[in-house]
Amino acid sequence: MKIWKKILLILLGVFLLAQIPFIYRRFQISNRAEKTNSLNANRTNFSNPNFNEYKGIIHAHTNLGGHSTATFDELIDGASKNNLDFVVMTEHTAENFDSSAKTLNGVYKNTLFVGGNEVDTISGDRFLLVSGSAEAFQDANLETPKFLEKYQAQSKIALVTYPEKFKTWNSNFDGIEVFSLHANAKKNIPYYALFDLIWSFPSYPEQTFAQFFKRADENLKKFDEIAGQRKITLFAGTDAHSNIGFHLFGDDAGNKLINFKIDRYETIFGMVRAHVLIAKDKQLNQQTVIDAIKRGNLFVGFDVFSDTTGFFFSAENGAETKIQGDEIALANGVKLKISAPQIARLVIFKNGEKIFEESGKNETIFEAKEKGAYRTEVYLDDVHESPWIMSNPIYVR
Repeated sequence: MKIWKKILLILLGVFLLAQIPFIYRRFQISNRAEKTNSLNANRTNFSNPNFNEYKGIIHAHTNLGGHSTATFDELIDGASKNNLDFVVMTEHTAENFDSSAKTLNGVYKNTLFVGGNEVDTISGDRFLLVSGSAEAFQDANLETPKFLEKYQAQSKIALVTYPEKFKTWNSNFDGIEVFSLHANAKKNIPYYALFDLIWSFPSYPEQTFAQFFKRADENLKKFDEIAGQRKITLFAGTDAHSNIGFHLFGDDAGNKLINFKIDRYETIFGMVRAHVLIAKDKQLNQQTVIDAIKRGNLFVGFDVFSDTTGFFFSAENGAETKIQGDEIALANGVKLKISAPQIARLVIFKNGEKIFEESGKNETIFEAKEKGAYRTEVYLDDVHESPWIMSNPIYVR
């Protein structure tokens, strides 16, 4: 046999052997998908007499912002197929027009859309501004404190995105994007991502993405430091662009002979969601969604592992009952109650320090005897090592 044929056979053998880990990973991913389907079929449905829960997405883009070719129709269809109640759009600003005014605002296919902006300040900080503003582009020339002062005076909220690059931590922003689906995906090793794309993605797109999820330790640490001093909102964003993939022989009208897109809205919107709680005597509209986000009346659900609908975190001191995002007086002690739709591991943090942990339960009560910011994380250890649910704090004063 000629030497070049031997070399080719050796290379082929090495390549085939290199596929074994990815075949095994596909087996693991398929097992996780089966567990998720089983969990979703056997949920404990909790209902709250005082609040309605609405699930949605914070931080999404289309071609309007210049970083994507995705259309409004694609976005609306992706939200509709996931039965989302709301989507907070945060288009990049444009010099010559108001992107927040031209984006979706209102109800389309039963999903409420809230228009906002993603904007940098001259301080090098990046925010999601909700609702958006026609002046957001020019106000990128403002220092962060002046930027926040102006827009908070207009009852808008400014949420930190890309906290790993944020600088002005002593400013009075409204919340922190502690987990970004887009940023998390960018950390994947291209070699692994390529072969996972071949072996696992066609059958299990959401679970293929989710296997790379990690707890955002540094972002959560920074959040807890600030929450120990003042009220602030924790949330996760998708930063959805629907712009990763390839096509052949396309034109500017959007016609493509072959079009393969990895991060379709339909896929991304089923993975990580914001679940906001709104009092039952109030309507779901743009203002009530913004108010709920500002107050922290929301939790983060990694619904790719199992539907988190029905989770509830509350506090009672005998005289009043409060929910995540609220303040409550210590009085003679505060009972914190966690209710989750699955048997799980329930963890409570006080000012960032783990103070309670219990496994094999879907409900628990913990008595808080000290002041502090208390929040919970819930884990499905048999499914994934990263959190399944992250709540906002309840502030015991």
